[in-house]
Amino acid sequence: MKKLLLITNMQLLVLFIIGLVVTLCGAFMKLNSSPEASLFLIVGMTFEAVALVLLIVKLMQKNNQSFLDS
Repeated sequence: MKKLLLITNMQLLVLFIIGLVVTLCGAFMKLNSSPEASLFLIVGMTFEAVALVLLIVKLMQKNNQSFLDS
């Protein structure tokens, strides 16, 4: 888990933006009834979900305390 602290906020932002662009491309492809649209949507949302989970883990490790301790 210590390796997750080496991920910078800029890298997480880039990962999220890549997911956003792929998701938008998938949405536009879905409007045009392209058969690959579902794959683009799944891959893009997966990128966004991974970026969000890594951000939450990084924030939890940075605080070094449980949110239930307050």
